[in-house]
Amino acid sequence: MEACPPAHSTRLQPQHPPRRGPFSLDASPRPLALYREKFRRRLPKSLDELRGPTHGVVDLPLHVAWSGMTSYDLGKPRQRMGLYRTVLHEGLDDDLPRYLNQDLLLELWPVLRTLVGRSVRAVWEDAFPQLASRTRTAA
Repeated sequence: MEACPPAHSTRLQPQHPPRRGPFSLDASPRPLALYREKFRRRLPKSLDELRGPTHGVVDLPLHVAWSGMTSYDLGKPRQRMGLYRTVLHEGLDDDLPRYLNQDLLLELWPVLRTLVGRSVRAVWEDAFPQLASRTRTAA
């Protein structure tokens, strides 16, 4: 018969070795890098590709607007900002040129950058320095 460790023992032996890999919870930067890469892969080659609408009502597909509003009136500043935030976070590479407009993005960016996550902000500003420069001129 095998002996059990005493009940008062404070040493616990792990049943399995700690997880290592892209989704481990260790302090490595790898999960953040993978998360940012998700957004980087979706970027257009140039902001010139962003030829989405500048006015009217935009209906987003469910794969983009899967939670909450799906219809946005670009004439209403809060809805316009909400549309851009949603598309930047959830849009796929085909969605970005379809729903985002270069001029509107540049106009909205100084405020919009405060509403999107750090990873989205960093990826877009790294890829398109004109976004980061708009932030400095707006400050």
